[in-house]
Amino acid sequence: MKKVLLLGCLCLVAVSSCNPPGTLSKRDTTTPEDSIYKVARGYFKVLPVVAVSEENPLTQAKVHLGKILYYDTRLSKNGNSSCNSCHNLATFGVDNEVTSDGDDGSKGTRNSPTVFNAALHNMQFWDGRAKDVEEQAGMPILNSVEMGIPHEGFLIERLTGIKLYQELFKDAFPGEEQPLTYANLQKAIGAFERTLLTPSRFDQYMQGDRKALNSVEKAGLLAFVEAGCTTCHNGVGIGGGTMQRFGLVTDYRSLTRSRLNDEGRKAVTQYAADKDVFKVPGLRNIKGTFPYFHDGSVAGLDSAVIIMGKAELNKELSKQEVRQIVAFLNSLTGEIDPEAKKIPAELAKH
Repeated sequence: MKKVLLLGCLCLVAVSSCNPPGTLSKRDTTTPEDSIYKVARGYFKVLPVVAVSEENPLTQAKVHLGKILYYDTRLSKNGNSSCNSCHNLATFGVDNEVTSDGDDGSKGTRNSPTVFNAALHNMQFWDGRAKDVEEQAGMPILNSVEMGIPHEGFLIERLTGIKLYQELFKDAFPGEEQPLTYANLQKAIGAFERTLLTPSRFDQYMQGDRKALNSVEKAGLLAFVEAGCTTCHNGVGIGGGTMQRFGLVTDYRSLTRSRLNDEGRKAVTQYAADKDVFKVPGLRNIKGTFPYFHDGSVAGLDSAVIIMGKAELNKELSKQEVRQIVAFLNSLTGEIDPEAKKIPAELAKH
């Protein structure tokens, strides 16, 4: 009955938006299916082909260089880690670990988020300390717990001694007297990551294919909206646009059983108001990017949905609502370009 009423209300909203206030057209042919589609188009956007950047225009040479750098373990001090180690393109851009191993085998303190579709987000890292994928790309390399390179000059000197990179940087950044720089390394990796977008059945639905989602997934879309999830999870990334407090209603630690007392963005700004504020993750490919939350404390997607209902919305979602929302979230699983998952042939030769 609740769902029937919701569909009826959505129909009325759709009708009233097309007619003068206080009038309903007898010839209106809006259907529940039309209303669901209108709701989706109101909150979300279709995935583009690439994530463009005015500051870092994409070229084939730059993207090619970026892919090689992404897979090269020589970007870590001891040669044990690459970008792909934590953000594995064969497994939806993550390693499915609670936290990842660094170059020296030590564990990080935060779960590695997916790199797929991340270039569409408004900030990077759980604490939002990087503005885009270009800035983000250079930071783990210099992190002592992650890839362990002691300073930029150390890596540039290493890469300068490799003929392959001398040629590739020259091709990717033509006309520059010294193209092999750390800034250009960041641009190249960022350019590659801007191609890592994964169109899904949900995008087909958003483009007009009403049969791309089944009835349970459509019910989940409505339940997702009705619960209030779209307050944070909206737009093209279905998240990734804002920073929000995790635990608006109750301390998240009581629900996730988190072992680490991570206070989020407060560690960056030192402002008390930023305690427990984290980047809202994008939900594309969420089915495959477990475990969940900034500390990887929750393994199951259904459990994560229940916790978010309690922590952020002060709602006890029913079993049916959880099942439907999870079905909708599963429809966000996208197609990964097989070429992206192939280790570059150049790395086997050098």
